[in-house]
Amino acid sequence: MSTHTTPRPPRAARSAAPRRPSGIAARLGPLPWIGPAVALIVLVVLWPVYEMVRTSFLNISISGFVRGSAGLEQYRRLFDEPDLAGVLTATVVWTVAVVGVTMALSLALAQLFNQRFPGRRLTRWALIAPWAASVLMTAIGFSWMLDRTAGVLNTLMTDLGLIDAPRDWLGSPATAWPWMMCVAVFVSLPFTTYTLLAGLQTIPGEVYEAARVDGTSTWQTYRLVTLPLLRPAFLVGVVINLINVFNSFPIIWAMTRGGPASDTATSTVFMYQLKSSDIGLSAAMSVVNFALVVLMVVAFLKVSRWNADSKEEAR
Repeated sequence: MSTHTTPRPPRAARSAAPRRPSGIAARLGPLPWIGPAVALIVLVVLWPVYEMVRTSFLNISISGFVRGSAGLEQYRRLFDEPDLAGVLTATVVWTVAVVGVTMALSLALAQLFNQRFPGRRLTRWALIAPWAASVLMTAIGFSWMLDRTAGVLNTLMTDLGLIDAPRDWLGSPATAWPWMMCVAVFVSLPFTTYTLLAGLQTIPGEVYEAARVDGTSTWQTYRLVTLPLLRPAFLVGVVINLINVFNSFPIIWAMTRGGPASDTATSTVFMYQLKSSDIGLSAAMSVVNFALVVLMVVAFLKVSRWNADSKEEAR
């Protein structure tokens, strides 16, 4: 009678086999890995939001002492502010105009940088300059350039005979808003252009080959192939620009401080102006701003059918 014995694997092979976590490690799962990120989000995002909402319901003196609960009084006072309607209207126009012009110019620049031409690397590096510089520093530089007495723009235009006398470009809302929008577009172009350029470079060349075989024209290929495949990168650029431009503070504060009065203020700058007179009222404006940002982004994603496309891709 013969017996067959299965040979045991070498000790090295047995020791190299993966071991499943047991005990406390098994119950915690991935928590030790994601715990620091969750703690950072709670500390940096959720806790300030909680404090902001809590402060909006308090009666706080200018010196910072809490005098008790104010209930909804701060919000009633806020919506009774005579400048609020004009500020919200200006905020909408500011956001839509800056984001729209930024996306259009960035799309054109991304298409240009996606082509091969002499000096392409140098021009790509040059585009990073507005992004590398501080937004506040850029805004201050433009405000110096537009200064009424010593500004380069007034000096140049006077010497060329384009204007008879120096103009106060930032003293009137009619001229201050266009210049501030130009600065906002200027500092927003680098990120948006590189986001769209990255999206263009992920489109496989075989798709364009198939389009040429089908006999589609250049415009049809761009409309039916390039733009649909560029849509994810385009949506990322729009959403991030909506948030950044809506919350933009340094450009307006450095160039006009929202004045005269609140004629060149967005809701973010108006919130800061209120802080000098009433901290609780400023906190209420902060809550309104936060709600507007959330509603704006959710509405845009809903209109763009982001969720529906994500589900279709998942299938």
